[in-house]
Amino acid sequence: MASYSQDPAAPEEPYLAFWRERHLCTLTTLRPDGSPHVVPVGVTYDAPAGLARVISNKTSAKVAHVLAAGDAGARVAVCQVDGRRWATLEGRAHVRAEPERVAEAERRYAERYGRTPSPNPSRIVIEIEVERALGRG
Repeated sequence: MASYSQDPAAPEEPYLAFWRERHLCTLTTLRPDGSPHVVPVGVTYDAPAGLARVISNKTSAKVAHVLAAGDAGARVAVCQVDGRRWATLEGRAHVRAEPERVAEAERRYAERYGRTPSPNPSRIVIEIEVERALGRG
């Protein structure tokens, strides 16, 4: 069986390049009953920092699921697919509201997706501490 593991801190260049392309992604969180909640999102991957970032409104269900996990963080996965290429990042997510963290997430989103997010005073960032990277770029 082929191995699709990547070193999350130093992935192969084609894998990292795939995360720089403009692709819609999904974020999977867990509801309180343990069932998966999968939603479309924009994701940025900062391999040197070991972080994936998702900007969101603080009142969204995905944010509530992450917050419900407490200080340990919520186990989550983000994924993107383009034909035979795919990539998944797994790790622990935390909600961050500090203005500098939100601004950094917005900057990275604008860089990847080619547009600056509209102003939103309720915006937060879900930061995922990447523990596992899988896929083929």
